[in-house]
Amino acid sequence: MEQCHRNAPAPGRIGIDLGGTKIEGAVLTAHGALRHRRRVATPRHDYDATLAAIAELVTTLSQHAPCAAGVGVGTPGAISPFDGRLRNANSIWLNGRTLASDLAARLHRPVRIANDADCFALSEATGGAGAGAVSVFGVIIGTGTGGGIVVHGRLLQGPNAIAGEWGHNPLPWPQPHEWPGPHCYCGKRGCIETFCSGPALSATFARATGRQLDAAAIAAAATTGDGEAEAALVGYEQCLGRALAAVINLLDPEVIVLGGGLSKLSRLYDNLPAVIERYVFSDGLATRIIPPHFGDSSGVRGAAMLWPAAADGAG
Repeated sequence: MEQCHRNAPAPGRIGIDLGGTKIEGAVLTAHGALRHRRRVATPRHDYDATLAAIAELVTTLSQHAPCAAGVGVGTPGAISPFDGRLRNANSIWLNGRTLASDLAARLHRPVRIANDADCFALSEATGGAGAGAVSVFGVIIGTGTGGGIVVHGRLLQGPNAIAGEWGHNPLPWPQPHEWPGPHCYCGKRGCIETFCSGPALSATFARATGRQLDAAAIAAAATTGDGEAEAALVGYEQCLGRALAAVINLLDPEVIVLGGGLSKLSRLYDNLPAVIERYVFSDGLATRIIPPHFGDSSGVRGAAMLWPAAADGAG
């Protein structure tokens, strides 16, 4: 790590968002603003190359934060509290690896790792869309379906490091045509992720119509009057609404912030509340369903926040 001199730039925090297709790095100021960002492609299915790519990215970022002590990393999956290895990642080449210690050895500095959805939730609860709320549930609906919980500004991870993993519960109140549900990479069937992720929407549409479109194309087709695309989105909203209602019945968060590619569908914020209200164990719905403030930058921002501002000398 480069020495921190008296005339060095103001201290910052370094965050890495390790995704399945890209690795994003950023330097965050003590006040939560992004000072510098950089993205590189993820070397898929190559663990050693992934470590090397992160190390090279951190070297570049360190030029903008020479006083940063450690690095925060958001990853798919989570570090097992039982053996220290990464597990549950849909980037399967990371599973079973001692990612935290391997990165620390490469970077010659301490590393803190959290689930990418946890990082998203922490970012949006801290100066983002959920700022000021006592409880925030951050949702990722993209390639996968993840979640994170922040209460009183603190990330809740739990003794098993799985707090917020709503996507690997069964879809609640399943309809006859939804049972037993598609196979999930986790080894089970009918997980919420197999209904509410972007690939799940595409697969559901293909089964119903024989047409191969990704989630973005389905959404675009629906705006042009494509009845099959519109029906697929209505069905998707029904699944997502039921899944979020179950989360509200358990956690009752003040705010749910949606992130990931599907969170860009503006119709979700208009249509989901009515669906959710039909399934929550209440006589109304006070929880707000809102888009993220920091968009695609939220994950890497939350990763940097795994190191508090005081850790970089900012007080």
